[in-house]
Amino acid sequence: MSQKIKLGMVGGGQGAFIGAVHRIASRIDDRYELVAGAFSSNPEKSIASGKELGINEDRNYSNYEEMVEKESIREDKIDVVAIVTPNHMHHPISMSFMNKGFNIICDKPLAMNLKECEEIVQNR
Repeated sequence: MSQKIKLGMVGGGQGAFIGAVHRIASRIDDRYELVAGAFSSNPEKSIASGKELGINEDRNYSNYEEMVEKESIREDKIDVVAIVTPNHMHHPISMSFMNKGFNIICDKPLAMNLKECEEIVQNR
C-alpha cells in the first residue's frame, strides 16, 4: 500500500453529525489518515474534539486561520482539507486554504452566491 493521504478537517467536532460521516467515509478505502484539524469555531471545543480524535497536540488547532498558517509551513503538511462547517463558512475557509495551495474537499455548497463562485474560479 502506498503512503496514506494526510487529511485535515475544519469543523465536524463534538456534537457535529456530518464530521463523523466524513471521517467514516475517509476510512472506507484506507487511503486517508486524519492528522490535523480545527474542529469547532469555539477554541476550547475544537481542542477537546481533536484530543478525542487522537490528533497530535501540535496539529490540533483552535481555529482554521491558525491551521492554514501553521500547516502551510510544515514539511509534512496535509495533502487535503475537508471542510464540514456550516454553509456560510465554506467560502472563506476554502479560499484561505486554496490561497495557500491546499486541495480541498468541501461539503456542499462551496459558495453562497455568484460573487463567491467567481472569486473561487478566478483564484484557482
